[in-house]
Amino acid sequence: MVAPPDNDVLWARALHFTHNDGSPALSGVSLGVREGEILAVGGPRGSGKTTLLQCLSGLVPVRRGEVWFNSVPVHTMGPLGRERLRRDRFGWIDPAPVLLPELNVWENAALPLMLRGTSRRRAKTAALEWLERLDIGDKARRRPHELVRAERQRACIARALAPAPSVLFADEPTAPLHRADRAHVLRTLTTAARSHGITVVLATHDADTAALADRTVSLLDGRRVNTVHLPPAPETEGRATCSLSV
Repeated sequence: MVAPPDNDVLWARALHFTHNDGSPALSGVSLGVREGEILAVGGPRGSGKTTLLQCLSGLVPVRRGEVWFNSVPVHTMGPLGRERLRRDRFGWIDPAPVLLPELNVWENAALPLMLRGTSRRRAKTAALEWLERLDIGDKARRRPHELVRAERQRACIARALAPAPSVLFADEPTAPLHRADRAHVLRTLTTAARSHGITVVLATHDADTAALADRTVSLLDGRRVNTVHLPPAPETEGRATCSLSV
């Protein structure tokens, strides 16, 4: 077992993962993510993007292969070690907004900080700051059911950013948002990541979203692919140019 390069905050080697029904989700995926980098993981639905983020974050145990975070082997950790890592160092944004109905909006956003042991006052201050940045500060005392879906998603993004995680995993984070909202939220997310030195791994099938990242890796059927554009064929009747993914 060889440790990853020092400049990679996240590093994966030859990841394999199979669903419970036996269908493969990842087949030998390797990648490195530099500290402070915004990395987009692109590909069509069902290509393995969500599974890759779940393996990198320790949300699911790796079946075969290695995952490292700051030179610590995540793939050898038990369930409690991975849970502590996610609580203390990682943030996560789902495509669907899920908030605790018994808490108001700022309490939901502050919850990860309070679970770390941060005082209620400091946690509330951080939560309110991010709710304001995401234009829902006026909804801070509302209950989740009083918000529309897009506002709930903004609250979830504030919850992920408030603890200033080392790595933020975002799985189609703007899926519930309208196009105008999507652009604003993505700018807020990327600006926050750069200003706070947060590494972001962003799963998306949207080219406009991927374009905001520093770099993109693409998956197809659980494998990393590169798109190779073939040179134009001679202009012969009935022939057309094409591109291949390999």
